Amino acid sequence: MADIARYPFTRHLRGSATAYVQHVTAGRLRHGGTGASFWFRPLSAVLSEVPVDDRELPLLFHARTADFQDVTVQMTLTFRFADPALAVGRVDFSVDPDTGLWRGTPLEQVAGLLTESAQQHAIDLLAGTGLTTALTAGVGPVRDAVAAGLAADARLVETGIAVVDVRVVAIRPEPEVERALRTPTRERVQAEADAATYARRATAVERERAISENELANQVELARREEELVGQRGVNARREAENAAAAAEVAAESKARRDRAAAQVEAERTRVQGEARGAANRAEWAVWVDMPVETVHALALRQLASNLPQIQNVTVTPDMLTGLLAKLGSER
Repeated sequence: MADIARYPFTRHLRGSATAYVQHVTAGRLRHGGTGASFWFRPLSAVLSEVPVDDRELPLLFHARTADFQDVTVQMTLTFRFADPALAVGRVDFSVDPDTGLWRGTPLEQVAGLLTESAQQHAIDLLAGTGLTTALTAGVGPVRDAVAAGLAADARLVETGIAVVDVRVVAIRPEPEVERALRTPTRERVQAEADAATYARRATAVERERAISENELANQVELARREEELVGQRGVNARREAENAAAAAEVAAESKARRDRAAAQVEAERTRVQGEARGAANRAEWAVWVDMPVETVHALALRQLASNLPQIQNVTVTPDMLTGLLAKLGSER
């Protein structure tokens, strides 16, 4: 909105950097330009103000596809007045010389023009497209069709309007149809999830089976090795017993040989001793044969006396002396 200062019989207008201001008096252009500032007489001046900045126009409308399904199209148009002098001649942008406000609603008129034109191009495209195709193809075809249609619209060109950008935010069917369309995908995703779950379970079962088989194989191998160990222990024990028996047999044989040798030696010694004693006895007997009887008796008494225990006291009775004396007298 232009800034108008009021003075007696005259006014001063100061525009902005984003607005084109035009001053016409008696059908002639007095001032015109962006950011213009000038004096004017309110009774004879015709003022117009056209914004030259980019404007956003959100749109939300319904369309019908080739299979008679209603869809909602949400888009945003970005436009600007590329030729504001041309726009002043086609749309009423006049402002009040006292307040600087628009006398009409020019932007609403332009918005209605853009809305109808954009809707027409989008509806024409969707009318020849099925719902599934329209939804799966995305917003690209609609955006391109609307942009191309607005760029080629002669009325917009004549009005000095340039569409800078077209953005289609979404194309949505009715809620019931959208839920119905989502059902196959949801079921397919659920089926894939179930398949993944079953596959994971099958993999887990297979792994558990492999682990069980591995454990069983380990147990079998351990049992086989234990059997081999028991057998080897038996063999070792048998070998130890055989070795012990052989050692005992060798020891017995050696002891028998030693005993036999010792017995032979003892027998030989006994024989030699016997022979020596026999020879000594024979020699002794030979000596005693030639010896007188008295001498033999004396030797015998001496030997007997040497073998008798020690006698402390001897008692001689008369009977003993009588017999001894008698014996001695008879021998004389």
